[in-house]
Amino acid sequence: TMAHSKALLVLENFIAGEFVPCSSYIDCYNPSTGDVYCRVPDSGKEEVEAAVRAAKDAFPIWSSKTPLERSRILNKLADLIEHDLEAFAQAESKDQGKTITFARTVDIPRAVHNFRFFASSILHHTTECTEMASVGCVHYTSRAPVGVAGLISPWNLPLYLLTWKIAPAIACGNTIVAKPSEMTSVTAWMMCKLLEKAGMPRGVVNVVFGTGAKAGEALVCHPDVPLISFTGSTITAQRITEKSAPHCKKLSLELGGKNPAIVFDDADLSQCIPTTLRSSFANQGEICLCTSRIFVQRGIYSEFVKRFVAETKKWKVGNPSNPTVDMGALISKEHLEKVRNYVKKAQAEGARILCGEGVDSLDLPAGNQKGYFMLPTVIAEVKDESCCMQEEIFGPVTCVVAFDTEEEVVERANGVKYGLAATVWSSNVGRVHRVAQRLQSGLVWTNCWLVRDLNLPFGGMKASGIGREGAKDSYEFFTEVKTITIKH
Repeated sequence: TMAHSKALLVLENFIAGEFVPCSSYIDCYNPSTGDVYCRVPDSGKEEVEAAVRAAKDAFPIWSSKTPLERSRILNKLADLIEHDLEAFAQAESKDQGKTITFARTVDIPRAVHNFRFFASSILHHTTECTEMASVGCVHYTSRAPVGVAGLISPWNLPLYLLTWKIAPAIACGNTIVAKPSEMTSVTAWMMCKLLEKAGMPRGVVNVVFGTGAKAGEALVCHPDVPLISFTGSTITAQRITEKSAPHCKKLSLELGGKNPAIVFDDADLSQCIPTTLRSSFANQGEICLCTSRIFVQRGIYSEFVKRFVAETKKWKVGNPSNPTVDMGALISKEHLEKVRNYVKKAQAEGARILCGEGVDSLDLPAGNQKGYFMLPTVIAEVKDESCCMQEEIFGPVTCVVAFDTEEEVVERANGVKYGLAATVWSSNVGRVHRVAQRLQSGLVWTNCWLVRDLNLPFGGMKASGIGREGAKDSYEFFTEVKTITIKH
């Protein structure tokens, strides 16, 4: 009905500094109520074509600005987002289903930090120079922006992960076409409203909304987009690799994880249990760095399980806008179904569901009965070869299993196709270093989780992706290096 659609938020693409309506739209749901609350452009080839043209036109001016000029604009944008932090947090929570607390303390502050960090780091890069006296030559390197960058970001940390791509891409002098997830586009659209005020020239940042199959594909296949940065699933990444191969594009792919936590019998459980609870269930378990396999040394296994399950049961699930809840709604009806099916499969295989889905009852407020909620779920006695121990579930589900020796647990932890992050809990320094060296994982946290320094490389091995992000790594990805030799 027309009356109904008037109340909905309608987003528009942002191309060449203007908001542009689209010929068709996609319904977007509020995960905590199950209602349509927003309409998102269903962009395709034409919209992407217009955005790429705008980015291409803006490239000569933007790339010729000094790092300091670009840095000032990034800092101004950071200030503007920070000024509207509460509005951004409310929007992110409503759009994604995450708790308002998480959006306020993690998502939006980190988006602000992304701009400030790269605004600073771009001022501190140096290039190399060598001399060959015997042939009278000096060699040096110079780095130049690549051109139009295609940035495709996921629905779990919408503004956080989008700005983590935008900031280094434009800091290095590239112009961009971004495609956020169609399920969580609101904060990207809100950010576009601040660009002019930040002093961003038109066409430097273009945002095209839509699905991966239409808008994402058009961006990946576009001959004038030499570089693609993607965060999302391994399956989509395979398609991106195939589609971009004929154009020899530069790719950075940050994919899934099946991240182990290894708890040795000398672990400090008073630290380990609350942190592992967060690493399993924060943001509804919808973080690529979440722990989904917990290996506990046999001597402390029963104590760990007892305490861990007791603490899991204390977590409050409910309306994300309530500041006292620990966990909000999952992103979509389909995703909730998928996550629940993993729990069913585990049960069918003879594993024990210790708490959560299908075991405990979920009490929801009246307005959230149709939302996509599920309780944090702990599964025990699951075999290493089970799909629950091999596949990325990406929800509030974690499996706890026992191990005996260091040798054995390293082999089991490595026995999946992924290699993104791992956590090790032990007070034995030698063991910590040995295990960290042997884990096939791009990130290893010891006695902590998700402590990040953007200076250092972030990324995974095996099916968890290609490339690294960080001060130096992002700079290398978003520029082309040239070696220049001068004979004197």
